[in-house]
Amino acid sequence: MPTALHLKAKPNSKVNQLVLAADGSLTIRLKAPAQDGKANACLLAYLAELFGVSKSSITLVTGHATPFKKVVFETLDEAIVQQVLAQHQP
Repeated sequence: MPTALHLKAKPNSKVNQLVLAADGSLTIRLKAPAQDGKANACLLAYLAELFGVSKSSITLVTGHATPFKKVVFETLDEAIVQQVLAQHQP
């Protein structure tokens, strides 16, 4: 069953980095600039690497032109997503 993830993307960072705040909010810093879809492509590639899935199994559902995004993992269940996120808690 597909799993959705809500996050905030921050382009133009020095490194790609997942930041999970104490309140549970998720921010992903991206090296790519927010122009011509570069940050969105970088986001999907980074998430694919982080979660060990192909880029084609991740879909950007909402937030194509805003920092607040919703992505769906077609091949991961909620437990695996939460397990990976737990590794990045402060």
